Amino acid sequence: MLSNLRLCLDTADVAQWELWHSSGLFYGVTTNPLLLERSQVPCTLPSLTHLAEKALHLGMQEVQLQTWGDGEAMVSTGLALAAIAPEVVVKVPITAAGTAAAARLIAAGVRVTLTGVYAVHQVLIAAALGAEYTAPYLGRINDLGRNGREDLAQMQRVLDGVQSPTRILAASIRSPEDLAYLAAQGLNTFTVSAAIATQLFEVEATQAAAADFERAARAMGA
Repeated sequence: MLSNLRLCLDTADVAQWELWHSSGLFYGVTTNPLLLERSQVPCTLPSLTHLAEKALHLGMQEVQLQTWGDGEAMVSTGLALAAIAPEVVVKVPITAAGTAAAARLIAAGVRVTLTGVYAVHQVLIAAALGAEYTAPYLGRINDLGRNGREDLAQMQRVLDGVQSPTRILAASIRSPEDLAYLAAQGLNTFTVSAAIATQLFEVEATQAAAADFERAARAMGA
C-alpha cells in the first residue's frame, strides 16, 4: 500500500525543482505571488503556464498556483490557471472574497487550496466548501506568539471530527522536527523550502556511517 504522505517543494525556482526532482521525494511544487517575486518570475498567465509545464515535464504530480484580483477577476484568473492542466491546484486566500471565489471555482470543478490559514476555525471553512487542501503557516503562527504545532494538530483533529477529506497542506515549515511532530499528529501533506529539504539529509551520524560503509567497501574490494 502506498503511503498517504505528500511532500511538496515550496519555491518557484526552477533550478531547485531540477535539483530535487530526481530524489523522488516530492509529489509536487507549490508557489504563490511572494515566491514568484523572490524568484523573479512574472505573475502573469503566460508565465505561470510556462512554469507549470516545466514542473509537469519534470514529473511533478501536482502544481499549485495562486489566483489574484478582486471578485470576478479572482474567479476568471483561477479558471484560466486550472485550464493549464488537470494537475494544477488553484490557491485562493481564505478571506471572505477569496472564499466566495473559491466556492465558484469548486462548483466549476476546479481543484482548490484555501491558503493563508492562521486560526484553527478556518479549516471548517475549507471543509464546508469541499476544498481539496487548506494551507496554514506553521512558522508564521509561531511568530504571532502561539504554539503553531499544537494549532495545526488541532486543525487536523477538527477535520477528523467532521470527517472531512480536506488535507492540511502544512506550510512555513522551519525544521525537519516540525515535519516529524506533525506527522505523528496525523498530518500527511507538507510543503517545504529547498533549505528544509537539504536539512532532511544533514544527520551527522548517518553521514559518518555512510563514510564508514564506503571505506570498508573500498578496503575489502582492493
